[in-house]
Amino acid sequence: MLWLTIVLVLFIFQTATILLLEFRDPEKTVAWLLILFILPIIGFVMYYFVAKEYRQRRIVRRKGFRALDEMQRSLAQSREKLESLSDMSGYEIRQSPRLFGLLMNMPGSPITKYNEVDVLTNAQHTYPAILQAMEKAEHHIHFEYYTFRDDQIGREFAEMLIRKAQQGVKVRVIVDGVGSYKLKKAFLDRMKRAGVEVCCFLPLVFAFFDKRLNYRNHRKIVVVDGRIGFLGGINVGDEYLGRDMALGFWRDTHLQLKGDCIYYLQQTFLNDWEFTSKQKLTDPLLFPEHERQSVTPVQILPSGPDVHYDAIFELVFSAITAGKRRVWITTPYFIPDRSIQIALKTSALSGVDVRIIFPGLPDSRIVHLATMSYVKELLHAGVKFYQYRKGFIHAKILLVDDLIATVGTANMDMRSFFSNFEINAVFFDKPMIERLERDFIQDVRDSEEILTAEFEKRSRVQRGKEAVARLLSPLF
Repeated sequence: MLWLTIVLVLFIFQTATILLLEFRDPEKTVAWLLILFILPIIGFVMYYFVAKEYRQRRIVRRKGFRALDEMQRSLAQSREKLESLSDMSGYEIRQSPRLFGLLMNMPGSPITKYNEVDVLTNAQHTYPAILQAMEKAEHHIHFEYYTFRDDQIGREFAEMLIRKAQQGVKVRVIVDGVGSYKLKKAFLDRMKRAGVEVCCFLPLVFAFFDKRLNYRNHRKIVVVDGRIGFLGGINVGDEYLGRDMALGFWRDTHLQLKGDCIYYLQQTFLNDWEFTSKQKLTDPLLFPEHERQSVTPVQILPSGPDVHYDAIFELVFSAITAGKRRVWITTPYFIPDRSIQIALKTSALSGVDVRIIFPGLPDSRIVHLATMSYVKELLHAGVKFYQYRKGFIHAKILLVDDLIATVGTANMDMRSFFSNFEINAVFFDKPMIERLERDFIQDVRDSEEILTAEFEKRSRVQRGKEAVARLLSPLF
């Protein structure tokens, strides 16, 4: 009888702790209480090491701000190089003053004027473009990826990085401790011996015991000589070339950027570099003069637990609510928080054309189940859902009217919005929006629409699985 009392007291203590610390986030509270109910002791241990956001988020922020301050001071010397577009006349964004005001007031993320942008559809176009740019590098290559694999394409990139380092180019590489956990020490050591500087963002074991496992660097950034940059959804791995037999064809979107926006892509990398290496880099050659010709407004928008605001989440929510004609979303993982759900539902009920493309062939069964649990309510509100059938879709795109388009690393899920280090590029130029629109229309053609009548035929077992996945989804 005594042991039952002890177990009950422990359970009450664990429950009370989660309720006290997570009361600001009811959805996450329910998820952790479910885990605690299923795994009373193990669940609390998991919570202690993985989910203590009330404390760990502040620690990450404090360290991040020191690095960001240094980068701002470094950029101050070249402030005349940076053009903030204060007058957006001629662009539809001016018709949405609230959204425009939000974006103009994002700290450290101005809208730059003189840029060139190329949309790279799929890895077959992205990898050659990045390799070609790195081949021409003369001063530095900055290379940051969530997932960097030791496979055929991974070794091709490694060989390029090694060769350029041996030629005297400064090569700096950041890989995430979770996303690249399969990388063997020998793979990284070979690059280091050749002169490549390699850092791991919160290594797996260190992050676990430091209780920061929940914070991952999901960014994909390449900057070459401070003049050309790349970002988007594509990591480095053979699966992105369609070589994963289970997933087949891999549909994704990446960007090649030139111009003043590179200053802020570079700043994001250097901020991450200081966080991982403790090195402060202030070489003026990291921010060279750019030839200013093409006028394409671009905003580089990093987001993560190193700042006091959730920039990409705020962008997405504000953009959805600003839409009058259409809101088109492509995402591999659709696990929105309640505010995004309400924004999408309200838009659809107001007559806005809301379409969401997500994988029909998922890479994660439980995430797919959770996604399906969010479909019913939105489907009845008039949101149109499409399951991609040509292969696996991993692109992360948002199109709202001709107001804005955004492409980057952030999924339409709570992890990307609130826990991960992410980076998106925001566009206002109609030709750029139309370019992404063409890809979206093709993706709809390669997808199957979810019809309400068919969707309602799901079995009770299937619905039960979705309900459980829904309860756990805030933790994915």
